[in-house]
Amino acid sequence: MTSNASASQHGHASETAYLWIKQKILANRWPDGAALKESDLSKEIGVSRTPVRDALRRLTLEGLVETIPNQGSRLKRWDSDDLEEIFGLRVVLESYGARIAATRVTEKELVQLHALCDSMEALVAEGVQSAEAKQQLTRLNERFHEAILQAAHSRRLAALAAQVISFPLVYRTFETYDPKEIVRSMAHHRELLDAFGVRDPVWAESIMRAHLSAGHRSSRRSLIKIAKGGVNA
Repeated sequence: MTSNASASQHGHASETAYLWIKQKILANRWPDGAALKESDLSKEIGVSRTPVRDALRRLTLEGLVETIPNQGSRLKRWDSDDLEEIFGLRVVLESYGARIAATRVTEKELVQLHALCDSMEALVAEGVQSAEAKQQLTRLNERFHEAILQAAHSRRLAALAAQVISFPLVYRTFETYDPKEIVRSMAHHRELLDAFGVRDPVWAESIMRAHLSAGHRSSRRSLIKIAKGGVNA
């Protein structure tokens, strides 16, 4: 095997490990502070320990994992102060992102955003009582928020947001939403797209702030639940 082919294979394995571990973290597979052993993860994922080590290093840089010299890696512990600080930063960044996206979003991007709304609303119409359905709704919601940041067409904003938003993803789940909150969240999405459609940055920014504030309330409930041991297996 050539060195280039070997490097490509290693890169693919590292990306596979990264995506697998991150998905499990975001689905609350492990409790806060849980040890993430390279040997166990490599067996479960089906890759060698080196790609797992690369993935854990990347997740450490993102703030989801703590790696302690001579002790290994573990899932980072978060408390209510962390939640308040990070959501405060997230409100600033995503609200600003919605503001500039309203003037920069392309017609193609608007079509994609409407399609994501259609998919979420169809899922809600079918019912989101199961954990699998809620996780599917959460993934679609993440894609919607990512698409808005992309529509802002700002590399600097995207880089800053990537440092902040991963942590709320752990707790921003529809698991703790009641039916009224889910309906309200869907309505916020549509109103954001209405603001984008008429290129109104002030309207878009205000709706995003309201939307994130509602999500913050649910995240507080999720954090309390997880602290009491209510973590999904």
